[in-house]
Amino acid sequence: MRIKDAIASLQLGRKKQTQVHQLCTIWSKYAEDGPDAVPLAEYPRPQLKRADWRCLNGWWEYAFRMPVESMGIAEGRILVPFSPETARSGVSRTLLPGELLWYRRTIDDFHLPKGKRAILHFGAVDERCSVWWNGTKVGAHRNGCLSFSFDVTDYVREGRNRLEVCVRDDTDQGTACRGKQTLKPGGMYYHGQSGIWQTVWLETVPDIYLRGLKITPILEEEAVELRLTFSDEPGSEKTDCMDSRVRITLLPPALFNSGDEAEGFFEAAGSGPEEEHAGKASARTFDFPCKRRMKVRIPVPEPALWSPENPVLYGLRIETGEDAVESYFAMRSFGVGKDEAGRARLLLNGAPYFFHGVLDQGYWPESLMTAPADQAMVFDITQMKELGFNMLRKHVKIEPARWYWHCDRIGMVVWQDMVNGGGPVHKILETYGPTVFPPLGTHLRDNHYALLSRQDADARRRFEKDLKKMIRQLYNCPCIGMWVPFNEGWGQFDALRITEDVKKADPTRPVDHASGWFDQGGGDVRSVHNYFRPLTVEPDQRAFVISEYGGANCNVAGHSMSEEVYGYQTVKEADFPDTFRSLMEKVHGLVKDGLSGAVYTQVSDIEEETNGLLTYDRSVRKAKAL
Repeated sequence: MRIKDAIASLQLGRKKQTQVHQLCTIWSKYAEDGPDAVPLAEYPRPQLKRADWRCLNGWWEYAFRMPVESMGIAEGRILVPFSPETARSGVSRTLLPGELLWYRRTIDDFHLPKGKRAILHFGAVDERCSVWWNGTKVGAHRNGCLSFSFDVTDYVREGRNRLEVCVRDDTDQGTACRGKQTLKPGGMYYHGQSGIWQTVWLETVPDIYLRGLKITPILEEEAVELRLTFSDEPGSEKTDCMDSRVRITLLPPALFNSGDEAEGFFEAAGSGPEEEHAGKASARTFDFPCKRRMKVRIPVPEPALWSPENPVLYGLRIETGEDAVESYFAMRSFGVGKDEAGRARLLLNGAPYFFHGVLDQGYWPESLMTAPADQAMVFDITQMKELGFNMLRKHVKIEPARWYWHCDRIGMVVWQDMVNGGGPVHKILETYGPTVFPPLGTHLRDNHYALLSRQDADARRRFEKDLKKMIRQLYNCPCIGMWVPFNEGWGQFDALRITEDVKKADPTRPVDHASGWFDQGGGDVRSVHNYFRPLTVEPDQRAFVISEYGGANCNVAGHSMSEEVYGYQTVKEADFPDTFRSLMEKVHGLVKDGLSGAVYTQVSDIEEETNGLLTYDRSVRKAKAL
């Protein structure tokens, strides 16, 4: 073990974090945030896409208020969807526990045709919010990471409408899911954010519309299963879809445009649903009687299998009455099995596959958890693929739907963490101690709720509900290859039981029930974090993965935010490429010994952490392609 590096990681006697550079990526540097700015204006939900929608990102009014106070006169303008704590928002102020943050904007020239409904969507609002339309409260939501929507049909009026949102956020002073956000940033914990941080948009749909879509590829049957849920007919007791039909058109990869935007991909393919093509390139249409809830299987003969090396996607178009939705899917499977030597392995499409990934926390210097532009998300993914990685572990964060779409089309597997919550736990027990002294993390049972600050029963129940909501929200994403409900004991409890619940919610993907330590002996993988000891494979009946390693501190002059830097060993910039190459060779050499997956820390520097493969401002890539 590298004792000196391990002790240094404890940051004993560290100074308070001091920002010395205001870093900014090129996507914000050249952004034109004028009065008509609409950042992140791309269609936000690629797997359930309609033509009639309106992006509500842009300049809103805002005001910080104390509890019970209404918004009143605005304090200024905020650029949505950037949190008020960020420079990009134009506010740069922290929402403190107990405060309210009010948003307000008008929606001009709005016209809702007869027989249509207006659905208001929020990608994510951190952490609790209530929403008013034209002065009437239309709903509330709790959880800062999940998407939600409200039907505002009964409250809209012709012409100008007013939308207001009121937000509260306790950050790390409460028990809600928050990831690494804190009011006292330092080391591996970062500035908190609040409020609207993903796209807000308005969608117009007919009375009968597709509300839910669940897509499951079934490779052994050469088919894809679709579960469709349609809206209730307003004012009716019917459970059907007004005796209408459901028409499903499938486009094979040869016709599906999975480019950067794929806007109107059926039109781009040069094929209407009726047009015939030769062989596998044919667009095929299927017709079914419509029911409010229905399950159908569509044959996919001789399927083209998705993988990072061959990220092929199929297109879908689903039509019912006046409603038309575009979507996509991939034919692929994830699982666990045995290799020729009888060792447990992770599988892709039924065969052993080595998942070599990078820890991806998705932070940006000028905009925190909100990417400054759609192209910025693409940049991170493609940079990691160029370095030879085929997987990203999305760490204690849920990204917007477009991020997963980019992973789907570029070819990047995702191991998805649940966003952790719970009360405060001393970091020596929860993080630093087991990092330095691994035995601390091998014997603790996670039903001692008070020890891991999970004594709040209501908060535990909310976490379990939100975990299932995350799985429902991301289930259709072809790229997701594993669920990770707990990391390093942060807010961990009853991991064995929760793993079984995850398996029931999604039997198609493996589960890493306790990444790092506090292993309860369950899940599909033995998941180890190893920053200071020699990398080895530890025998286990489960597949073995090193779910975090590396973390080398390489501070690039002029591209660091803080005087304090954090990492697990110090490497000079000139030496980093060779150090990185040597470590990659070591990891790949362990595959023959049974290593099924590995996750390097991390994609980019973040605040004090200078252990990224990219600098925080994304200006420098420290490593070279292997």
